[in-house]
Amino acid sequence: MKYKLVVCDMDGTLLTSSHKISEYTANIIKQIEDKNVKFIIATGRPYLDARYYRDSLNLKSYLITSNGARAHDEDNNPTVVENIPKELVKRLLTYNVGKDIHRNIYLNDDWIIEYEIEGLIEFHKESGYRFNIDDLNKYENEEAAKVFFLGKDKEIENLEKNMEKEFQNDLSITVSSSFCLEFMKKGVNKAETLKKVLKILNIEPEEVIAFGDSMNDYEMLSLVGKPFVMGNANQRLIDALPNVEVVGNNNEDGIGKKLIEIFNIIL
Repeated sequence: MKYKLVVCDMDGTLLTSSHKISEYTANIIKQIEDKNVKFIIATGRPYLDARYYRDSLNLKSYLITSNGARAHDEDNNPTVVENIPKELVKRLLTYNVGKDIHRNIYLNDDWIIEYEIEGLIEFHKESGYRFNIDDLNKYENEEAAKVFFLGKDKEIENLEKNMEKEFQNDLSITVSSSFCLEFMKKGVNKAETLKKVLKILNIEPEEVIAFGDSMNDYEMLSLVGKPFVMGNANQRLIDALPNVEVVGNNNEDGIGKKLIEIFNIIL
């Protein structure tokens, strides 16, 4: 099989634990591009945040963000815009998640939170993307790309079980990590948006390689011809895809080393 495209999650996959792309992996991505293989980032992060990393790789490529709620073309024009309807945003924001859960909302290019918590600035330090602090109740009558909740692992696990009962028929629900529960418009995920991008590019899913590390990558990894799960992946994803090869972790250039093997790159 001649693979024409590589699609890659960011956090825990393309990025190291310090939220950077290693020079080694960046060099490999450049080399596969020289072989006319496209490279696309598909992430739960918002567009402006992810765009920094794409541009740092000097990629002229599509970008899938907010878990598929947004896609932009090579010239940064939006090609997919999928918002949670106002009435469902209101239901999410008025749901009693408990005092220890941190609520977040993505409105196009804006990330709104109620108060700062440890790690948020560090997480986005590399890209320079920043949140705005505001009263989320102001946004109950707005459409949103994504609403998500941060908390301790067990708290998020319990919240997911409780909120699934109420929202599973109306919204797409996923976890991008053990501490992050996310909601998008019904039917929205990375795979559905990737299908739209592949149609534009005239590439079949079987001609695609994908890398991911968490359950928000599940549909994408299930779609493509050659999926890989990171060695540092959430165990839930590994269990959900038992027949998918596990590669090295994100701090050991797992992606770069696998791409060298697939495309016979000589360093």
